Amino acid sequence: MNTETMELWPGGPRFRQAAQAPLGTDSVLLADFAAGKATRGIDLGCGSGILSLLLLWGNDKLSMTGLEIAEDAVLIARENLAQNGLAARGQMLQGDIRRVRELFRTGSFDLVIANPPYFPQGSGASAPDALRAAAREERSCTLEELCAAAAYLLPTGGRFCLVYRPERLSELLCAMTEAGLEPKRLLLCCHRASSAPNLVFAEGRRGGKPGLKFEPILFLTDSAGNESAEIRRIYHRA
Repeated sequence: MNTETMELWPGGPRFRQAAQAPLGTDSVLLADFAAGKATRGIDLGCGSGILSLLLLWGNDKLSMTGLEIAEDAVLIARENLAQNGLAARGQMLQGDIRRVRELFRTGSFDLVIANPPYFPQGSGASAPDALRAAAREERSCTLEELCAAAAYLLPTGGRFCLVYRPERLSELLCAMTEAGLEPKRLLLCCHRASSAPNLVFAEGRRGGKPGLKFEPILFLTDSAGNESAEIRRIYHRA
C-alpha cells in the first residue's frame, strides 16, 4: 500500500493511491471530460477515489458515490475524501459492480463514470500481482456488465462517461448501444500530432437519440514536445 500523500497541483486535492490503482493521466483527463452539471454521481470501480475527488473538487453541487471491490482501496478512498473536507458529499462503498441491483435503486444517479480494465481476460500476459491483474483485465466485470450496470443506475437522459482503448472502440460502442446507452460524444487522445490515438473518452446517454459528436483531438504535447495548452489547463499549470 502506498503511504505517500500527493498533491496533483499546488493547492489542489491531496490524496493517497491504492497499490493496484495508481493515478494515471487517463483518470485526470476523464474527470475533465465528464465534468458538467451533475448532482448525483457514481464511480464504478473507484479504486482510491481519485475520480470522485476531482469531480467533487470542481463541482460544489455534486455528491459522489464510489463502488470498489477491493477493501484496502475503499479505505484509502474514504481517507482521501476526509482529508480534503469532502466526506459530507461523498461515500465510498465496497461492492461488486455486477450486483448493483442489490445495492441501489434504478435511476439513482445522473452521472456514471468508470476507468475500467482495458483488456479482456486472457488477452496477454497477466500481471504477477493479482490486484494489478484485476485492474488491467476484465476479471471481475466485463465491458458488457459494466455498461449494463451503468444503464441500470441512470435515469433517462443520464450520462455515462468512461475512458477506454481505441482498438476496442467498436466493442465499446456496441456494448453501450446494447445496454440502451446511446453514444453521444467521443474524444480521442494522442501523445503528439504524429501519433495514433492511445485513449478514447466516450459519453453515452440513457435512452438518448442517435447523433454522435467528435470533440477536437486532445494532444498531450505540442509541436515542440512541451505540454499542450489543454494539458496545462487540465493540470492547472496554465
